[in-house]
Amino acid sequence: MQTRKLGHTGPQVAQLGLGLMGMSDLYGPADRSESLATIRAAMDAGVTLLDTGDFYGMGHNELLLNEALAAGGRDRVQISVKFGAMRDPSGNWIGIDTRPAAVKNFAAYSLKRLGVEHIDIYRPARLDPNVPIEDTVGAIAELIQAGKVKHIGLSEVGSETLRRAHAVHPIADLQIEYSMISRGIENGILQTCRELGIGITAYGVLSRGLISGHWSKQREGEADFRGLASPRFQGENLDRNLALVEKLRAIAGELNVSVAQVAIAWVAAQGEDIVPLVGARTRVRLEEALASTRLQLSATDLARLEQAVPADAAAGDRYGAHSASSLDSERG
Repeated sequence: MQTRKLGHTGPQVAQLGLGLMGMSDLYGPADRSESLATIRAAMDAGVTLLDTGDFYGMGHNELLLNEALAAGGRDRVQISVKFGAMRDPSGNWIGIDTRPAAVKNFAAYSLKRLGVEHIDIYRPARLDPNVPIEDTVGAIAELIQAGKVKHIGLSEVGSETLRRAHAVHPIADLQIEYSMISRGIENGILQTCRELGIGITAYGVLSRGLISGHWSKQREGEADFRGLASPRFQGENLDRNLALVEKLRAIAGELNVSVAQVAIAWVAAQGEDIVPLVGARTRVRLEEALASTRLQLSATDLARLEQAVPADAAAGDRYGAHSASSLDSERG
């Protein structure tokens, strides 16, 4: 598998990364043995960037990754960890904490759960409105000096925050949603990242399965994050978004690939500084995603896709009002 470098200062990683969240949280039940097999299959295929968070399953996801790495291979992967999102015993979201002391506390627990000596990329999950980003980045920089972290990343922040953070310590990458129907990054944030030499790890490249080609109207209202809280998966919004998928399906059929492969390849084609993260929970979905790395979209293909699904084509916001309020990236 080919590789891409995360920014000017970040690590060299495989051109496709694996996001592990769905193996522990938010997308309904996952099979533990299949999750472990999927992580190992990804590593065997050359995937090196494994993305987790200490709040995914409230520690479950990190322990799962620990088990997957127990058979070996830690030296072949880069582990990206998000921290700071707090939950109560019922799993409810209760805020964000990125105070310097909290940063070091969260890191200590993650290192223990993961069973590793260092975290490759450490990032706050969201901007803490009560803590200057300089303080948070400074605390991670101290963890780098102590050998516990290798690189600093950020997640869902805007251009001003990027500049302030980068002035304290080089930022390797920004993790942010980017897909054919989630293109807010193009309104200044992507340009700022390129100016500063910050890479992009793009999550949600299939819009949580909405543009995977596998979602259907019959799944509306499923008891997970999508059916219960995502505006794009509900009512008329869902109908309009699935109509976009059918346009993609027609183009994918002509290219003899799947809708998901076209969607992933489109994100990868937006720049060599972008690494798509796929949230495959099974080996079948992983295999489909891996095949996207062999798809080279031509200029004509990209133009046709742009015509079929323009930048503002999606119906509904990517998050509900409560979750969107914590997105610094939505403020520019």
